Amino acid sequence: MKALLDRARSFKRRVDFESGEYRKLAEGQYPEALFITCSDSRVIPALITGARPGEIFELRNAGNIVPPHGRQGASGEAATIEYALEVLGVQDIVVCGHSHCGAMGALKSGDDLSALPGVDAWLDLARPELAPLLDGACEDPSMPAVAQLNVVNQLEALRSYPVTKPRLDAGRLRLHGWYYEVDTGQVHELDEDGHFRVHAA
Repeated sequence: MKALLDRARSFKRRVDFESGEYRKLAEGQYPEALFITCSDSRVIPALITGARPGEIFELRNAGNIVPPHGRQGASGEAATIEYALEVLGVQDIVVCGHSHCGAMGALKSGDDLSALPGVDAWLDLARPELAPLLDGACEDPSMPAVAQLNVVNQLEALRSYPVTKPRLDAGRLRLHGWYYEVDTGQVHELDEDGHFRVHAA
């Protein structure tokens, strides 16, 4: 923690805040995309995309889950999606799953999460749609298969939001599914045919 504190204390000295870039950030934000991904500390959207400050609007939670529209109670996810589209005018949303995901690993293994009731209740949002892969229909689904199906399911959840549907219908919003490999740095993109592929830069 000391190293983190030291770097935070020296941040102003390490970055040129006198440049026009940072002064412009104070006037408002105009991100190009909403990036929905896992809270996992190894997944860093700005590092993966090379984004500069102000270029991506982030939404992170365990398992990069988008709660179904109409779920009772306040939702930080729903509020963030709404704000990104209605206020910031974002035209692209990325849902990015990843390898070595603890949330997807727990679902794949059927872990007993009774000691983590909050985590268990949260992952319940993803369980039903993953059931065809996890209930024995497949002998032993791979971790990439589980994490990638979860990305597909969360994109479907996004499509159900009233704030996204008219934009999608009008061609003013694009949804992207990504799968990031922590150990290799590869980014697999979901194609129109429903497969995740690595595309050459």
